Amino acid sequence: MTNSAEQGTIFGHPRGLVVLFFTEMWERFSYYGMRGLLIVYLTQHFLFSDERSSLLYGAYTALVFVMTIVGGILADRFLGARKAVTFGAVLLTLGHFGMTFEGDGSKQILQYAGSEYQITLDARGGDARQLIVSGEGSAQKSSYVSFTDATMDIAQPEVLGLPASIPRDQLRMSVVTQEGYLDILYLSLALIIAGVGFLKANISTIVGSLYGFGDARRDSGFTIFYMGINLGAFMASIFCGYLGIVHGWKYGFGLAGFGMLLGLVIFLSCQGWLEGKAEPPSVAKLKEKVFLSINVEWFCYLAGLGIVAVSMLLVKNEELVGGILGPIGLIMLIGLVTYSWRRLEGDERSRMFAAIYFILAQIPFWALFEQAGSSLNLFTARLVDRDILGWSVPGPVFQSLNAGFIFLFAPLIAWLWVWLARRDANPSTPVKFAIGVAMAGLGFLVLVAGMRSSGDMGYTPVLFIFAIYWLHTMGELMVSPVGLSAITKLAPARIVGMTMGAWMLYYGLSNFLASIIARATGAETIGGQMTNIAAAKAGYIEVYSQVGYIAIGMSVLMLLISPQINKLMRGA
Repeated sequence: MTNSAEQGTIFGHPRGLVVLFFTEMWERFSYYGMRGLLIVYLTQHFLFSDERSSLLYGAYTALVFVMTIVGGILADRFLGARKAVTFGAVLLTLGHFGMTFEGDGSKQILQYAGSEYQITLDARGGDARQLIVSGEGSAQKSSYVSFTDATMDIAQPEVLGLPASIPRDQLRMSVVTQEGYLDILYLSLALIIAGVGFLKANISTIVGSLYGFGDARRDSGFTIFYMGINLGAFMASIFCGYLGIVHGWKYGFGLAGFGMLLGLVIFLSCQGWLEGKAEPPSVAKLKEKVFLSINVEWFCYLAGLGIVAVSMLLVKNEELVGGILGPIGLIMLIGLVTYSWRRLEGDERSRMFAAIYFILAQIPFWALFEQAGSSLNLFTARLVDRDILGWSVPGPVFQSLNAGFIFLFAPLIAWLWVWLARRDANPSTPVKFAIGVAMAGLGFLVLVAGMRSSGDMGYTPVLFIFAIYWLHTMGELMVSPVGLSAITKLAPARIVGMTMGAWMLYYGLSNFLASIIARATGAETIGGQMTNIAAAKAGYIEVYSQVGYIAIGMSVLMLLISPQINKLMRGA
């Protein structure tokens, strides 16, 4: 490592980039580590149905991105990025450690012939098998059990003194939940939502502030920063996923918490390396009194706690999120169109309409791509042959594939665009978007082909999981960096912040739409494990086929209108 004290650089970049690289790496480690476990945790520990788990997961991920708008506004107007990132990191650390307080979980109670039993699992994850248990302590007896649509079949009925097969209409089932620990879960998710809201957008702002206008190092600096994000995601999916499934939920969530704590320590201990580039716009303004002895700075922190309270209310009532974000999205769209029509003229108006198109065109891609943490996560755990070299790989570990493929292919794609541009053959931004949506749809159609190849009851070969993640990653590289770059070029400088806020809002809406798709794949579960492989597989085939073909159809339409969108861009 070469370190120039005079220039304050490391490898030719500002020293502050190192601080931000590791802070964001560990923040993303914590986020993706927890995210990979969340839906499996909801279905197996708290015994939520697949449908409810999918909606709660979608509400959580949607709010994470929507709240970055609020955090960005408070930082830009009052706090400054450094204080906002610090506050966000503290909230995140509290939220992730809060996830480790899991309690005993919910209990699936079964009543039959006047006696009470419990249906539980012998492990975590997709390899878990259902047990029927009676008694407690030394008097406890158990047997493996399976379910059909009509019966419950007991492997060792003589142990429990029960018939080998019992009609399901003679069983009464209920779920008993530890409400206090469930509230801790909701509070922890709310803390993470608010924490990401204050940290995510603002830490990227600090990266940009390290470089002067026209600095040739800027793009490579953001590339290094982006690699930190993916390094954190890659490590988290492997280590947190393994610990959570194999050794216990609290260990996976706890490791995510320690990752965020390490990121916070790095950021606090090396703030001098930022060279004052992320300070509040007005220190005097922060000290102004708002109410009694509360000044502007503390009012911003109280607003953050308000975000926690609102987020907790919404994740507890996840079905409300779509009804709130949908109208907000519509109002934002009307506002953007009205502003463009009334306040802009000529090329500015045309380019802004192109920007609005890209903001909307991202929705079908992310709605499919974001199945990774919900329905695709459950599918991988339950219906895929995950045996690799004799090891049954935990389902959440496969979410590392996206980050791994980005490491491998992002440089190749970046080189490809340059190579094609030199030959005047680089696809336009609208064409790249169309290809990205097509890749998302194709990924699901390839997975459906893998499901069909293994029959009604067979497990899908793991190769098809590698295939869908590769196709989706290639699609992401067509949509995400390309779209963000297009927004910054197309939106007039005076409203680029508002336009980026719209991008994040519709990204959040896409996450909730993803949860609605995931809900449609929901399978029946008892005791935290599905009851019917054939029915579950048929449900996945039906939903994934539909969304795959719809995405392909939308990509064709996007391709057809791409010349018109390209004209709206006016050379940008």
